[in-house]
Amino acid sequence: MSSLTDSIGELLAAYPDPESGRPLGPMGQVQDIEVDGDAVRVRIGITSHCQPIADEFASALADKILTIAPGKKVTVETPEHARPPARIGQIGLRAKSVILVGSGKGGVGKSTVAASLALTLQRLGAKVGLMDADVYGPSIPHLLGLQGRPAISEQKKIEPIRLDNSMPVMSMGFLLEPDQAVIWRGPMLHGSIQQFLKDTDWGELDYLIVDMPPGTGDIALTLSQNVPVSGAVVVCTPQEVALLDAVKAISMFRKVNIPIAGMVENMSGFLCPDCGKTYDIFGSGGARDKAEELEVAYLGGLPIDVTLRIAGDEGRLAEALDSDQRARAPFEKIARALVRNLAAKAVSTPPKASLPTL
Repeated sequence: MSSLTDSIGELLAAYPDPESGRPLGPMGQVQDIEVDGDAVRVRIGITSHCQPIADEFASALADKILTIAPGKKVTVETPEHARPPARIGQIGLRAKSVILVGSGKGGVGKSTVAASLALTLQRLGAKVGLMDADVYGPSIPHLLGLQGRPAISEQKKIEPIRLDNSMPVMSMGFLLEPDQAVIWRGPMLHGSIQQFLKDTDWGELDYLIVDMPPGTGDIALTLSQNVPVSGAVVVCTPQEVALLDAVKAISMFRKVNIPIAGMVENMSGFLCPDCGKTYDIFGSGGARDKAEELEVAYLGGLPIDVTLRIAGDEGRLAEALDSDQRARAPFEKIARALVRNLAAKAVSTPPKASLPTL
């Protein structure tokens, strides 16, 4: 083995894994190193949790290798590295990151953002589940065109409805007739959320995306007491009255010790389908400014998109995002920003206990 190969091996072994923050070498993720003349090729396994930013990781690692191999042509491959999630606490949920999507008020497109974020993360290579915690106004089934009543397995677990036989989805909307209303007090609400978490057969997930009810109710407290939430994404629109409510939502999450993963500005301009121009009907940039003021991450803005609005109304949101690159581009930016921020947090504060090498 050449001295350059040894040097690259030492660099890779110490480089942090984006999911855990631990060195790649002890985690068994350095799969291959080849030095052939001016060409350097390495294979580094990356978990599905971080596949949405695999290209960014590969680019950063290639730049790092060039510092000790200047002038070489560096290729970094990132095949998937299997690492199942651990069970979370007493509820037994197997998910690496629980992400809440909330808002300070209704009508800001929170459910559309939650569903689209889940779909986009899955499309980028992660294993994702979607839980509709908006018990009073469950809209996820309609947006995704899902119907049916969940079955109970032999293990006495709720079988979620699966989108395209893949993504597990659970919602109160599957348990009610379309014209029925939920009239519950807090304890019943608390019980239903607990049941969705612990009694649903979610399988092994990288991300459980939770569509929160609007406002500052007690479901956030219920979730904070049952699962270690990785972060909350706060959705708002650009106008000042919506930003005031978003600030309240951020305050609520902080009071129950849920970290803020970032803010998303929805309806950030209107994208005209005829001319391609964007018009700032509700203004633009308010959420970015507020995020900077509150010292939280700004994940990105989403324009009013007629294509997605129609698709959501018709239950074809997944189909529209899959087929329309222009429509899904802003969501890909937000999804990657979310995963990137989680990775940066993991690298800055890696866990102390050792993880098994698989």
